[in-house]
Amino acid sequence: MGKRQNRYWSKDEKLRIVNRVIVDGLSSRQVSNSENISNGLLNDWIRKYLELGENGLENKRKPGNPLMKYSRRKELSEIEKLEYENMKLRIENERLKKGYMMKGDGSFVMYKK
Repeated sequence: MGKRQNRYWSKDEKLRIVNRVIVDGLSSRQVSNSENISNGLLNDWIRKYLELGENGLENKRKPGNPLMKYSRRKELSEIEKLEYENMKLRIENERLKKGYMMKGDGSFVMYKK
């Protein structure tokens, strides 16, 4: 088995997966195989959920670059293209609020004085 890239799991995704074990009664091995995650990670989520409830599934780290999800793929669906464009515009808007001036694709940044 090769090295896998780290994936960001939202609280809702974790809760959905944990509920498959707790509510639906599936084994953790079945769920971990179908969701393509390690059994140890799933058991850790289950333990945290049982000890702390939904708050135990909160992420302590921020996700990485949200655009990477789309930029690494060669073909995107129409909805994914719109989500990607929307995210780029939101980032550009936030940068402009902070006083950045952008040219072209964003590789050149000039600071506003």
